[in-house]
Amino acid sequence: MRYGFVIDQDRCIGCHACTVACKEEHQVPVGVFRTWVKHIEKGEFPHTSRHFGVMRCNHCDESPCTTICPTSALYRRADGIVDFDNRRCIGCKACMQACPYDALYIDPNTNTAAKCNFCAHRVEKSIEPACVIVCPTQAILAGDLDDPGSNVARVVATRKVSVRKPQKGTQPKLFYVGIEGDLLEPTRLSREDTYLWSDRRDKQADKGTDTEINLAGALAREVYDVPHPPPWGWKIAAYLWTKAIAAGALLVAAILSSLSGQSSMLFNIVCPVIALVGLAVTSALLVFDLKRPDRFFYLITKPNFRSWLVIGSYFLIGYGALATAWLLCGIVLGRVPPALQWIAAGFAVASACYSAFLFAQAKGRDLWQSPLFLWHLLVQALVAGSATILIVAIVVGAASDVLNPTLRILLGSLIVSLAMNMGEISLPHVSEDVRLATRALITGRLSGRFWGLVVGIGLIVPILFAGLVVVSAVPMAPVFAVAAAVLALAGLWWFEELWVKAGQSVPLS
Repeated sequence: MRYGFVIDQDRCIGCHACTVACKEEHQVPVGVFRTWVKHIEKGEFPHTSRHFGVMRCNHCDESPCTTICPTSALYRRADGIVDFDNRRCIGCKACMQACPYDALYIDPNTNTAAKCNFCAHRVEKSIEPACVIVCPTQAILAGDLDDPGSNVARVVATRKVSVRKPQKGTQPKLFYVGIEGDLLEPTRLSREDTYLWSDRRDKQADKGTDTEINLAGALAREVYDVPHPPPWGWKIAAYLWTKAIAAGALLVAAILSSLSGQSSMLFNIVCPVIALVGLAVTSALLVFDLKRPDRFFYLITKPNFRSWLVIGSYFLIGYGALATAWLLCGIVLGRVPPALQWIAAGFAVASACYSAFLFAQAKGRDLWQSPLFLWHLLVQALVAGSATILIVAIVVGAASDVLNPTLRILLGSLIVSLAMNMGEISLPHVSEDVRLATRALITGRLSGRFWGLVVGIGLIVPILFAGLVVVSAVPMAPVFAVAAAVLALAGLWWFEELWVKAGQSVPLS
């Protein structure tokens, strides 16, 4: 048994009765929607046409939202319905990034995610969903796709049907008959400042997040839709930044200790303190970004081990324990066993890089599927760790045999980071979404900050400063070294902010 929908857009009159019925059935608050009708227009006056598309959860057989959900609040039932238990939801909004169809939203009353659940409570009593009952033209059909005798199975078998974004591999079970193709691909649409009956409600949200989708030469115009504000903001960018510092502190310390063979207070005590403080700030950012921070412990008590949010949490916990052990050895023994150093370094790499797999589970955001992102995170940890250690080392007056290799690690990682950034924007675009997100970075609203702050001030200038100190025959120049480290950390912050924004700059529906 696999329940699914068929929506016949040849019959749909755009009356929004399905939207109203859904809101009444589930007491959906004002401003958010489980089902909505999108309007587009094509052509030029007087040769114009208007088209409708009913949008909602696709109840995918391979649903990415159930995979990324860290507490299994989203789950696929035996009958194929993707249902939701808001008693388990922590409000991390990861499901909203994983869904390619914009089907999920945050309920302002409960601060948990919500979506269409196929009116499961009605289906269990052999009653059709509310939207099916209320549709005046019988444009919406619901039933068992595995039952050859059901209306939905017959339509899917005998008529030409379409689904949204089949390339995502989610196997959606929402089929359309007669839908205008532009409604299935939001990147084909130009977006206006006004809607059919009013100003766009999410206009300011778009400006704040650098959404850029007014396509030159687009054949269709979006004239009515519901708001879909980006789920993740500055806290996620800050989490990536502080996590890079936390992971890099011990990773670079382990490398420097093995190169120099030294055991100093800087490596034994200061570096693990930096790591633990960075981890504490990272954890605080993650918790306070939750819509239900009071439930953060569900990551441990109700874990979904398919989610990289959960796996990453265990990496951070393990890394924190190793950093604590490192610090205790430094205080009590005056040295840190090499085995502990390298185990901690391994967990530092895992803590820095797991976010690449988490962002890859966000299947709605094509830019974040980049094969280079894992290596970005590793190099960023080296940049952040070496920059932070360099600043502290200069402040405490460390010897040049510590400062010079630290500066060389910073210089090398900055050069690699610059090369990777250039590679990221010059790689062939695997989809239109990636092309548009990349365009936002290199020529769009984010381009000034990308070229000026990330590439210029955050990479090229510190490379020049660090290179000047490394290649010059004069004694160590602390001013240039500190400037290189500070600018490198600032450039890393700007990169994280723009990466998060650019990934969400392309609409999903």
